[in-house]
Amino acid sequence: MNERVRVTSGLPAAFLASGSSFTDFLGESAPHLLPGRRALPPHVAGDLAPTATTIVAATYPGGVVMGGDRRATMGNYIAQRDIQKVYASDEFSVVGIAGSAGIAIEMIRLFTVELEHFEKIEGTTLSLDGKANRLATMIRGNLGAAMQGLAVVPLFAGIDPESADPARPGRIFSYDVTGGVYEEFGYASIGSGSMFAKSALKKVWAPDRDREATVRAIVESLYDAADDDSATGGPDLVRRLFPTLYAVTAEGAARVPEDEVVAVAEAVIAERSSGHRTD
Repeated sequence: MNERVRVTSGLPAAFLASGSSFTDFLGESAPHLLPGRRALPPHVAGDLAPTATTIVAATYPGGVVMGGDRRATMGNYIAQRDIQKVYASDEFSVVGIAGSAGIAIEMIRLFTVELEHFEKIEGTTLSLDGKANRLATMIRGNLGAAMQGLAVVPLFAGIDPESADPARPGRIFSYDVTGGVYEEFGYASIGSGSMFAKSALKKVWAPDRDREATVRAIVESLYDAADDDSATGGPDLVRRLFPTLYAVTAEGAARVPEDEVVAVAEAVIAERSSGHRTD
């Protein structure tokens, strides 16, 4: 009696023929629209496209927080100063992008539709492991482009509202360019500044810290990454550009209010500035 009913009425037959995967449907109906199916020139093209870094995520007893800086680079140039790298992929998960920015954003949009399509066809949502594996399949489909320098390596996080441990519901998954998926515990970081960000998180993260402390840890780690990695953008007080953060709890995924992020970033900058010589 409690089983959900699969909803299929009113949908064209082509949607149903490919099962619950929108990516499979697109691969059969319009394969040229998939990022990994496009013809590429026979040489490395990574330097021709903007690259996005750095993403960090950390769990806390109420869920998980993910944040990303705002800079995209192309070689030694700053291609964009205000790119968004963290998105809500559905009600209970978020995803951050690193790698070739254009393909990454397109892949995340397709991933969002993939999750919506599954829910409409099956009448239920994927488990968090199922979502992580669907994203891995999409990354695997981009392997040809990755081998030519157009890699996409996201960070995925969320909760399973029906099966998660109430005391520690947040989970984090990282990937490699071949589509390998790995569950991370506590915190994780990807992108060119990940070594510095993860080292910073290691010092300030603790499993019992609350949401506010976890937001602070994320902002601090991104600040430290920007301090040592030229491809990571730090808080820009002149242009008023600050990291993008999302929190996922049992109530859903929501963007951390910008005024909260600004206050934390300004506090971090003030504390760091007070310890430096100005003469």
